[in-house]
Amino acid sequence: MRHRATLIPGDGIGPEITAATLRVLDAAGAEFEWDRQTAGMAAMEEEGTPLPDATLESLRSTRLGLKGPLTTPIGTDFRSVNVALRKEFDLYANVRPAKTLVPGGRYQGVDIVLIRENTEGLYSGVEMMVAVAGDPRALAQSVAVNTRYGCERIARFAFEYAVRHGRRKVTICHKANILKLLSGLFLEEARTVSKEYSGRVVVDDIIIDACAMKLVLDPTQFDVIVTTNMFGDILSDEIAGLVGGLGLAPGANIGAVGALFEAVHGSAPDIAGKGVANPSALMLAACMMLDHVGQPPRAARIRAAIERTIRDDGIRTRDLKGNATTTEFTDAVCRRIG
Repeated sequence: MRHRATLIPGDGIGPEITAATLRVLDAAGAEFEWDRQTAGMAAMEEEGTPLPDATLESLRSTRLGLKGPLTTPIGTDFRSVNVALRKEFDLYANVRPAKTLVPGGRYQGVDIVLIRENTEGLYSGVEMMVAVAGDPRALAQSVAVNTRYGCERIARFAFEYAVRHGRRKVTICHKANILKLLSGLFLEEARTVSKEYSGRVVVDDIIIDACAMKLVLDPTQFDVIVTTNMFGDILSDEIAGLVGGLGLAPGANIGAVGALFEAVHGSAPDIAGKGVANPSALMLAACMMLDHVGQPPRAARIRAAIERTIRDDGIRTRDLKGNATTTEFTDAVCRRIG
């Protein structure tokens, strides 16, 4: 079955790693009908806006997208194109897996999935300047917002994900010892949801600072972590660092009626056009997309090919201490698939 999907190549290295990812998908026989659209800096230059109506309409129609890294233009009214997309389509669950692929590093055997609430918390966008004693910018205020509904649905998503993917444990990460209402509500709802999965999924909870420390001491003690928006943003980058960096970090933004898959890293304009970017993160994001649309065998073939290329063949881009170009790495992955 062919699936219609929106394709946003993105900015900087985005078009290069997108082209590499499409080659790998074709080699695996993936069946997508792409509607190519723009966003970010590329859209600003072409359309005069970083998020054109045509891109939004495409995503409304397909409800499925693959996106390269975007640059939010400086001096526009957009706080973040990525955040705007998540809010526009209520993509409330951010899923970021991290798995050891490079041998010989400090951390081996890491296989963690971080699930982050994607629309609430301190990133809700409720900010204001408050005037004091005639100074109109004397005080900056940002309001963190958690709702019972939002906390319940991300917790349920995490436990359902664990059951569906055969995961053994879900760790609830919070700061309820200090943020007693804001983080306390999240912890309360997650614990309530966890009772429905008793006997199927082990559950524990941990304070955010302790979690950050234990991740670098022994990341293998974690399986699935569920947490709020800002904590998840920070922890997901830390976890990516345990396995080799953001070049190996895919992400999925999933809602009730849509999903957008992406490389977690930025657009890296300093290396754009040089042919040295690591396309693995977007390739792995495309694997998550294949899983989402019911093509897990193809996703498994691509994941295995990427892992063998890195681990067994030793063909790696320079961010993984190799010297392969984007094209050389992609060629190697395609050979492994074929």
